Amino acid sequence: MNVQDFEAQYREAMAETLNELQTTVLLLAQLQNKILKVGSSIQDISEKVEEFIADQKAE
Repeated sequence: MNVQDFEAQYREAMAETLNELQTTVLLLAQLQNKILKVGSSIQDISEKVEEFIADQKAE
């Protein structure tokens, strides 16, 4: 293997790895957004259940 072949393989491997890293970062951002939405939904459900329980106890 000569220097040119080595350089070409190196650059291709680096480009592929950087693309994979970028994809992973984007997926992580999507996952964080989904976690926030689920957390918000859980909080909303919990508040509604607490209100319902309080209303039931007040009757």
